[in-house]
Amino acid sequence: MSNLGAYIGQFFTYNETRPLLFTEGSFWIFFSILLLGYSLVYKKGFGRSLYLLLFSLFFYYKSSGLYFVLLIFSTVCDYVLGLYIHKSTERWKRKMYVTISVFINLFVLSFFKYSYFFTNCINSLFQTNLKPFNFLAHLSNAIAGTHFDITSILLPVGISFFTFQTISYTVDIYRGKVKPVKNIVDFGFYVSFFPQLVAGPIVRASEFIPQLYKKFSLTKREFGHALFLILNGLIKKIIISDYISINFVDRVFGSPLSYSGLENLMATYGYSMQIYCDFSGYTDIAIGIALLVGFRLPINFNSPYKAVNITDFWRRWHISLSSWLRDYLYIPLGGNRKGKTRTYINLMLTMLLGGLWHGASTRFIIWGGIHGLSLVIHKLWRKAFPKNKWRAYRWKHIVSGILTFHIVSFAWIFFRAETTSKAMDMFGQITSRFGWQSFGTVITSYAPILLLIVGALAIHLLPVRWKEAYRGLFIKTPLWVKIVITIMVAIVIMQFKTADIQPFIYFRF
Repeated sequence: MSNLGAYIGQFFTYNETRPLLFTEGSFWIFFSILLLGYSLVYKKGFGRSLYLLLFSLFFYYKSSGLYFVLLIFSTVCDYVLGLYIHKSTERWKRKMYVTISVFINLFVLSFFKYSYFFTNCINSLFQTNLKPFNFLAHLSNAIAGTHFDITSILLPVGISFFTFQTISYTVDIYRGKVKPVKNIVDFGFYVSFFPQLVAGPIVRASEFIPQLYKKFSLTKREFGHALFLILNGLIKKIIISDYISINFVDRVFGSPLSYSGLENLMATYGYSMQIYCDFSGYTDIAIGIALLVGFRLPINFNSPYKAVNITDFWRRWHISLSSWLRDYLYIPLGGNRKGKTRTYINLMLTMLLGGLWHGASTRFIIWGGIHGLSLVIHKLWRKAFPKNKWRAYRWKHIVSGILTFHIVSFAWIFFRAETTSKAMDMFGQITSRFGWQSFGTVITSYAPILLLIVGALAIHLLPVRWKEAYRGLFIKTPLWVKIVITIMVAIVIMQFKTADIQPFIYFRF
C-alpha cells in the first residue's frame, strides 16, 4: 500500500524528468481515468468543456510545472480582449485591442524564447556583457517568497503553439471570421485541449469552437480510425524515429568529424525520416485521442516527401503552421499583391521568421532562409516554365521530387545540428571526405538502420490508395481483432522502447 501511495503521490506531482508523454505508460493511465469520468459528462456541453479543461490543465502542469500559470494568463487575456474587440463599434478601438492582444502574446513568447538570443546579439554587436534577468521569477520571490533562479529563463513546453493559437482567435474576431466563445471555460478548453497543446497541430478557433456546441458523436468507423492513428503514431515514434535517433543519428550529429562523409550523408537521410516520423507520429496520436473524445483536429501532414517542389512541400509539411504563417504573416505583409519584388521579399521574411519561431538560433534562421530562397527560386522557375509545359514530362516530376527531398534534407542539417559549425563540419565531411573506399563496410555495418530508413521512406512513398486500403481493412475488422492487433503492437513497441525518455522533437519549440 505504501508503494501504491508513493506512486499516486508522484503521479500528481510535477517532475521535469517524467512528463506525461504519449509514449509513456503513465499517460495511458491518465487517459484511461479521463475516459472513465468522461463517460459521465460527455453529453453535457458545459460539463464536458469544464471536465476536459481541468484534465488539460493537469496535463500541462505535468509537462511544465508552474508554467501552467502562463497558459491561464494567456487564456484570460485573450478571452477578455476578444470580448472587447467584438463589442467595440469604433474601428480604432478594435484595432487597439487586437494590437494589445498580439503584443502581450508576442512579448511573453519573446521573453521566454528569445531573451538569450537577443542578449547575445546585442553583446556581440556592442561588445557589452548584458545578461538576461528573469523579472517574473524576481516578482515571485519578492511577493510569494519563492526561490526561483532570477538568472535563468526556461522555455515552457508548447508556448509557441498555444501563443499562435490565441493570436489567431483575437485576429479572427477582429476580421469578423469568428464570434467570441460563450464563456471562459469553453475558451480555456479550446486553448488548452491536451492532445494538441504542446506540439500542435495549431487549431484555428473557426475549426474548433463550433465543435464545442455540437453533441458528442463517435461512429464505429471513427473509433477504428482513431485506434489506427494512435497505433500508427506510436510505431512511427518508438519503432522508427527513436530507434534511428538513438542508434545512429544522434551519434553522427553529435560528432560529425568522427564519421566519414558517407555516414554523415546517411545520418542526414536518417534525420529526415526521424523528424517526420516523430512529428507526424505525435500528430497521428493527437488526432486519434481527440477523436475518441469527440473532437476533430485538422490534418497536419500529407506525405511531405512526395512533394515535387518546395511549395508543394509546405502544402504537405506542418500544414497548420504553414497555413498560419500564410494567413497571419505573409498575407498581412502584402502577400503577392504588391508586385514581384515585394512578393519575394515577403516570402523570405515569412520563412526567416518561421525559422526563428522554431528556435532562438542562427541555425534556424539559416534553415528558414534556405526554404525562403527555395520558394523564391520556385516562383521564378514557374514563370519561366509554366505548368502546362512541365506536365507532359513524367520523368521531370521524378527528378524534381528527388531534388526537393535533397533540398529539404540539406536544410535539416542546420535544423538538427547542435551548432552552425557542426553543420558546416557535416558538409565538409560529405563533400571532401566521403570515404568511397569504405562504402561496402559502412553499408554492412549499418544494415539494420539503413533497412529501417529505406523501409520507412518506401512506406511513406506508397500510393494513397494503398495506404487507404490497409487503413480501411483495419477499420473494418471486428473489435476482438483490433484488440489482438493492439496487444501485438504494444508488445513489439515494448521491445524497441528505451529506458530513457525520448521527448517528441517539437516539444522544444
